[in-house]
Amino acid sequence: MRTYIGGQQAVSSIEFVELALGTPVELWLGVEGESEEERAARLDAARDILADNPYLPDEVSRVAAEAIEAYAPELFNVIPLVRLAARRPRSRKGAAA
Repeated sequence: MRTYIGGQQAVSSIEFVELALGTPVELWLGVEGESEEERAARLDAARDILADNPYLPDEVSRVAAEAIEAYAPELFNVIPLVRLAARRPRSRKGAAA
């Protein structure tokens, strides 16, 4: 099955996320070995993007839920747990011990 986002084909899960977000994943997750200065710049850029797109977190959550539902529907098949009846303490009225 091929997945397209905005007319572009996503060939990997990372590419799918990048196309859905419109930004590279590294912007949000960081990269190993980045300096404090690089981290601060990355976080500033992320804050600017969120300020310009206040609904981005909701959109990301929606896209993630749709992807999970499409590719792993068994994750949404929730079976309610059976609740055991509460045990009542035995009444000792009238019983001689």
